[in-house]
Amino acid sequence: MLKVDLKGSVKDEIEEALENKPVLRETIGRILWMFIPLHVRLSDIDSVRMDEKGDVVIKLPRHRDVIIPIDLKNAKKLVDKLNQLIPKEKEKEVVRIMKEQKLKRIEKAEHELAKEKMFTTTGGAQFPIPPPPGVREKEKEAAEEQEK
Repeated sequence: MLKVDLKGSVKDEIEEALENKPVLRETIGRILWMFIPLHVRLSDIDSVRMDEKGDVVIKLPRHRDVIIPIDLKNAKKLVDKLNQLIPKEKEKEVVRIMKEQKLKRIEKAEHELAKEKMFTTTGGAQFPIPPPPGVREKEKEAAEEQEK
């Protein structure tokens, strides 16, 4: 288990440096993320339980378990509440993913249809052959004679 416990002025200096330099904050955040997940969505949690010491253990995929040392009363409340919220969030995430995939399929179909329309002309030929020279003039003359 990895515990990060800074006290006093060292903690304040680190917080100040991280607040004033976003690049440093992002870099350190990425480094720490390998060991400590800083932001965890409820839908990403596999399970939550209490261990024999009364600490809350949050099981995450592709990471080490997050262990939260907390008093017994609050630990029980936290575990119960998380176990109540996690299934709802997982369901919402599944619905979101399904909607996203459906939209991608629709966009792909629309793109294919637009592509097909772009290459198909009204005459049916992909590359229509222009009429020989003089044919257009004869057609115009015939149309003019019919109008008179």
